Formats: sequence, C-alpha cells, structure tokens
Amino acid sequence: MNTNKNRVATRFAPETRFELRPAPPAPFRANLESNFEQLKNRLLAEHLAGNEQPGLNAALRRAANEAAALAWVTRYPLLVFPALFEEKTAAAVRQAERQARIYADSRELVAA
Repeated sequence: MNTNKNRVATRFAPETRFELRPAPPAPFRANLESNFEQLKNRLLAEHLAGNEQPGLNAALRRAANEAAALAWVTRYPLLVFPALFEEKTAAAVRQAERQARIYADSRELVAA
C-alpha cells in the first residue's frame, strides 16, 4: 500500500478561448456546380442534336441526370461525368431499341 500522501496544489488558469472560422466552401462549390452544369448541358445538347428518334429525348435526359447524380458524389465530378454520361446514354439507347423490338414482335403476335 502506498503511504505517500503528498498534496498537490491545483491551480487553474483563466479559460483560454479562440475562435475558428473555416473558409466557406460555397464559392468554390458554386463555381464547380456551374462548370458541371455547363458540361452536362453541352454533352446533352450534342447527344440530343445527333438523335434521330424524338422518343429518346426523355431517356437521354434521364440518363444525363443519373450520370450527374453519380458523378457529383465522387471526388472529381467533372472528370468522372463524361464517362458516366457515355455509359448511361448508351444503356438508354440499347433499352429503347430493345423496347422497340419487343413492341414490334408483340404487334406481329397480336396480328397473327
């Protein structure tokens, strides 16, 4: 058992306070958002201009929005978005072509 019972005087200094003011991320983020929207609109306009099927417009817009949502949660959305956009639009075109084939085949079955 410890028999040393030395008392240590406690001294408290006045409370020290300081204020942290982090740099607001809004200006950079706003700039990034506008650049991102410009890129999205430019790529979408190029695809819509080259589109021969007006029924695909909604699917291409939806694909652009999905790609934008996925790209925005990454660390470098401006870098990732074009590749995601290409993948999503290609998938939308394939889906529309598949639906058109199924529709044509079902019309033939109904007519027979």
